[in-house]
Parts: sequence; C-alpha cells; structure tokens
Amino acid sequence: MDPLSKPLALPCGAALKNRVAKAAMTEGLADSNDNATECHETLYGRWSDGGAGLLLTGNVMVDRRYLERPGNVVIDGNGGEAALRRWAAAGTRGGNHLWMQISHPGRQCTRMSSSHPVSSSSVKLKGMMGLMAPPRALEIVEIHDIIRRFAHVARIAKDTGFTGVQIHSAHGYLSSQFLSPRANRRTDEWGGSLENRARFLLEVYGAVREAVGPEFPIAAKLNSADFQKGGFSKEESTQVARWLAERGLDLLEISGGTYEQMALFGDMGDDAERKAESTKRREAYFLEYARDMRQAVEGMPLMVTGGFRTPSLMREVVAAGEVDVIGIGRPLCVATDLPQVLTQGGSEPLPTPEKDLRLGPGMLGRASPIHSMRTLNGQAEVAWFYRQIIELSEGREPVASLGAWGALFGHFGREAGLARRRKFKAKPIALPASRET
Repeated sequence: MDPLSKPLALPCGAALKNRVAKAAMTEGLADSNDNATECHETLYGRWSDGGAGLLLTGNVMVDRRYLERPGNVVIDGNGGEAALRRWAAAGTRGGNHLWMQISHPGRQCTRMSSSHPVSSSSVKLKGMMGLMAPPRALEIVEIHDIIRRFAHVARIAKDTGFTGVQIHSAHGYLSSQFLSPRANRRTDEWGGSLENRARFLLEVYGAVREAVGPEFPIAAKLNSADFQKGGFSKEESTQVARWLAERGLDLLEISGGTYEQMALFGDMGDDAERKAESTKRREAYFLEYARDMRQAVEGMPLMVTGGFRTPSLMREVVAAGEVDVIGIGRPLCVATDLPQVLTQGGSEPLPTPEKDLRLGPGMLGRASPIHSMRTLNGQAEVAWFYRQIIELSEGREPVASLGAWGALFGHFGREAGLARRRKFKAKPIALPASRET
C-alpha cells in the first residue's frame, strides 16, 4: 500500500482515511455578521471531493472584537449555527475529517479589523509597514475569558458537525505570543518561565478537552521555533510538545515563524536561525524539527506543513515514521484533486506558482527599503492565493494569469470593503492599566 494512502489511528480512537491533509488557510469568506456562507460550502465541498483524509479550516475567531483579517468566521454569540452545519456537511462529504481551527490573533490584528488589539504584553509588532496597531496587555480576568471562549467554540464545532478542532498556537497569534519571551514580558503566573508562558496553551487545551470529551479529536499547531533571536526556541517547543502529549493531544502540527519572521513561507531572514542544508535540499522547512520532536514525543501523531512539493519525499518520511501526516496548503488552491492524485501513486511535483510571483520596483521606486519590498512581496504572494480561494469558493477555476500587483491591490481593496460592510464595530475596552507587563 502507498504510504500516503494508509489510514491513521488517533489517540482518541478516531481515524484519518489517509496521510494527506489540507493545511489551514484563512479564507476571508464570512458575511457581514461574521458567519459562514455558501462560499464555505462550495470551497470545502470541492476540497472534500479532492480526496484528503483531513481538511483544516482557516482561522475561526473566538471574539468578534479581534480578527486576524476581515472576513474571518467568528463564533461569539452572533448566531450562524445553521451555516456551520452546512459547511461541515459539505466539508465531510468525501468521507474525510473536517477540523475547525480555533484562534485568537492577539496583536496580529490589522487596523482594518481592530485598532485596539490585545496581547500577552504591550509589545508592538515590528515591521508590517504600520498595518498593526500597538497592543495592550491582557488583564488576568480577560485571559480566563479567552480560555472559556476557546472551549465554547470547540463545543459549537462539535455540535454542528465538525469532526475535530485545532488550537492555533503558531505563527505569532495569541497563544504563540504567550509562548514567546520576546512578546511575553509578564511577571505574573502567565509569564517568565516556560511553564508560565505555556500555561495559556495548556489551559486552553484542558478547557477544550473538557468541552468536547475524550473521543473527539483535538490538534494543536505549534511553532518549531520563532526563528528570532531571544524568541521561542526549538528546545522550548519540544518541551511544550511533551506536555501536550502527556495530556493526550491527538495530532501536533509543526510549523514556525511569526508575522515578523515569516518562516512559514520559507523566509528565515538574514539574522535568524538557519535551516540546515539537508532541510533545504529536502524541501520541507520543518522536517528536521519533526525528527527531533518524534524522539521526544513518541506515540503522538505529527503533521508537518511547509514546503512539501515532491511526492517521493512525502512517501519517504511517512514510510520511515518521521511524519504521520503531510500538510499541503497553497498547491490545493490551484489543484483541488492533488490528495487523490497522491494517494493513487502520483509522482509529479506539486505546482509552485509562487516562485514566479515577485513585484518589481514599480510604484515604490528604486529607493524603497528592502524590508518593505520583502514585506510587499510576501503580501502579494498571499494575496494571489487568497484570490484563488475566492475563485474556487464561487464555483470557478483558478486564475493563473493574475499578476502580483493586481493580486495585491485587489486584495487590499476587497479587505477594505469587507471591513466597511461588517456590522460589528470594535471599540476600546475601559480597563485599568495592566500591572502584568
């Protein structure tokens, strides 16, 4: 049997029908009340038909005041359960699992979503060309409220037909901010030592497990490292993974980086920890971390997302037991049937349209700072794939001819329109100044 087509039994007793997963990609398809729409049904129906054993949704937010971007689905007393049921039904029609990714962005809110973000501490996100406002530190009562919100969303996910959940604790979102000593400067029980910095994630996991019961799959997405000096390290990530494994986590997805250091898109930067040469040769950004993690948490299933493009490598690492699930994201925006092709023995490399997506000096001029150009190039790549998701969600085929500048301007225009039409308008909360930073 092809290694990618083998079922995978999870600790909770559930099973994935194969080893290929659609990784989480933010969709931006919610309506003006932050609810799911017919576009979610169409999009995830197409991905379900594509043959993956697992589909992970994009960010579903726990608080309407704080969005990762306009168009996020939110579960926060705004109704929408019927739409969630239709989404879940469409996304599981191929006999696969559909897990809801549950998230809070913390300080990684664009100003279009919230100009008053919160975080573990009042540490401003560097770079990003001013798109993010400075955060304030969360009060302890707010931390407990957010933990309850994660559990509430998980319960709604189970009740509406999703077959599992994933706690997002990577890529610089709130849980990742608590883990990082660069973002978390607290001096109370939520900061300082790794045990304290991991408290938020572990308590979220505990609350979610209590909400959904022992037989419902719970995954977590965790940074292998922040790839920043003084940030969350590989050794710390391994220890957090051990704690999650001890508590019965069903699947750990390994990723890395933050908005400041976009390792999730293969950009480790000039002054960051470097990928080993063997990892560069073998494509998968986080594969070596997975090997180290496997030794530390033997028995807990591992998923790696980031850079896999060659089927022979995917089969090799799964057959060797280094990785249990292969996560694929961007290629599924242009070829929804790739999981079926892979599990039936396909050997052609996966599409990589992003390699040709680069902005010239264009409207910025030749004197543009290189970090601004790098940020814009990254944004243009992301925007190009967002557009393909929209095309798929509306029943059309991908637009391969779309250029980088067109994708970038189209994306920001659409985001601004979504923000204007959104019925909920976030306001700052009157709280005493935090004493915990």
